[in-house]
Amino acid sequence: MAAKWDVLITGGRVFDGTGGVPYSADVAIRGKKITEIGFNLDRANAKTVIDASEQWVMPGLFDIHTHFDLELEIAPGLPEAIRHGTTSVVIANCSLGAAFGNQRDGDIDPIVDCYARVENVPKHVLSLVADKMTWENPSDYLAHLDKVKMGPNTLVLLPHSMLRIEVMGFKRSVSDHPTADELTEMGAILGDALDVGYVGFSTDALPFHYLANDPNRHKTIPTQFAKYGELKSLANIVREKDRVWQATPPKDSMFDTARTFLLTSGRFFGKPLKVTIVAAMDLVTNRKIIRAAKTLTKVLNSRLINGHFYMQALGAPFKVWSEGMITPLSEEIPELRELVELDQEDRAGREAVMNDPGYEARFLKMWHRGKSGWGLSAIKHKLRLEDYALPRHLSAFVIERCPVPNWAGLTMQRIYDRFKAYDDDITPADLSKEEETSFKAMKGKVTCDGMFLLSLLRQFDTDLYWHTTTANLDPKKTRDLIMDPTLLPGFNDSGAHLTNMAFYDVNLRGLKLAQEGGEGDVAFLVNRLTKVPADFFGVDAGTLEVNRQADVIVIDPEVLSGYDGEAHVKTIFREEFQNNQLVNRSDGVVSHVMVNGKLAWADGDFTKDLGKKKMGDVLRPHQAESCTKGAQPMAAE
Repeated sequence: MAAKWDVLITGGRVFDGTGGVPYSADVAIRGKKITEIGFNLDRANAKTVIDASEQWVMPGLFDIHTHFDLELEIAPGLPEAIRHGTTSVVIANCSLGAAFGNQRDGDIDPIVDCYARVENVPKHVLSLVADKMTWENPSDYLAHLDKVKMGPNTLVLLPHSMLRIEVMGFKRSVSDHPTADELTEMGAILGDALDVGYVGFSTDALPFHYLANDPNRHKTIPTQFAKYGELKSLANIVREKDRVWQATPPKDSMFDTARTFLLTSGRFFGKPLKVTIVAAMDLVTNRKIIRAAKTLTKVLNSRLINGHFYMQALGAPFKVWSEGMITPLSEEIPELRELVELDQEDRAGREAVMNDPGYEARFLKMWHRGKSGWGLSAIKHKLRLEDYALPRHLSAFVIERCPVPNWAGLTMQRIYDRFKAYDDDITPADLSKEEETSFKAMKGKVTCDGMFLLSLLRQFDTDLYWHTTTANLDPKKTRDLIMDPTLLPGFNDSGAHLTNMAFYDVNLRGLKLAQEGGEGDVAFLVNRLTKVPADFFGVDAGTLEVNRQADVIVIDPEVLSGYDGEAHVKTIFREEFQNNQLVNRSDGVVSHVMVNGKLAWADGDFTKDLGKKKMGDVLRPHQAESCTKGAQPMAAE
């Protein structure tokens, strides 16, 4: 007789995604569906049996903020998502995406121009991806994705920057406002895209997201040229279709932030608009940001405003790596932006900038601003209310690797202290040849820590690879964020910042924090990482129930409890990218991952079918009247 089930997962502790009390049970799967959940199911009826004794069985996790739209074209298995238990990813965030193909027009290359600096992806990788984009409209893009041999399921947003380029042309999209006819056309395209299966619409207002090619390196990406009226018009279409608007705040203007996000209001606009915003984090340099984010969320979701608003939360320290000063943190500071607006390969260009006496003066003025004396900058610095996320002190910068091997693992402050001793003719006993060569070049010339940093950049440029943590330093505060019912965890920014960030395992780090509170807290967070985002985006996923899609993962709670995500980050070379990538390895935490009933990860390795056969689907929203059930954020009392 033929086997009754393809896979039987036995003896696990089931967290079904609803947030209810976990229970011990077996889970049987046939084809794409869960067909039975019960006790002591007969193993003889299954082709494959997975022993989940003393392990957790739960729905696959959602990554609600990714830029995997690029990687899907060259490595569709998305292995760095799968290995950490992610089975559904939301793509085309921050107004950037592939809905209209590569949109090339002569020398204009929008994919390269928009992604290179905003998402810190090398231009040759972007060109490789853009070469593969043969479709020209949102409908054909979904049809293309339906055929891609993807690992996880994919939820697709329509990107505003690309929409502006499509309707207005690239040059006008970064210099002008749409005509009435153009705005009507944008609305029609957006409405049609939402009808065929896009889960929402993405925009961006962070003022440091810049273009990467001449003559526009001093201009921000197209979405940032949209005025309130344009956003309101397009947001109302999203509201009408009961889809999601993903956005980032215009952080330099409280008025613009409040006015923009009030578009969520059902009180003012007749029906709540589902809005999700990047991102709620406890910044090192500004302690009030997270309090303001929580307050804004409570007000917008109050009975008075009647909104449907989520700030996305990161469940880990916000650690960012930098090659020289090439890091997303530099874009926010004009004096550092002068370096990163040049192509990464343009070492000579950066050298010329840094050796200019005028630049040196600007750099040092930036570095020392507010650290002494009186005035507004000094007050902001003392009270931790600064405008920038990058901490301006060398003790926060840790060397990962550089041409001086014995500096690896040391803070720049420690190295500066060694240099000061050397400059005073006190030679450190363990001085290496490489270190002495570096110190000799600076001896008698470096008079402060800012000059020391600039001197290191002049010597090593991108060979100086270092990291700093700018938010979520306190695990207790981070736990409070991801366990806050008014916020939405699952923000990982996967697929972007190839050598600057490694957050692919953040959902697992969040589960580890939840684990400290026992099974009830774990069940709560599993719900927030599965069913809540599924309901919010209006797709049929996120729970372990009979006749539901079999996206299932198995986690070892004992290994999870000892897992240190900070200790498992490393640089690998990705053949598909022909480029390095910063990744992390949670091996041992997740034992099995199933997508649509197909095993993608088992016993510490990828299955042979990942990336070779189609596993995940494009998840399209179901009917609007059932989209929001169970997904409403908690209203303020």
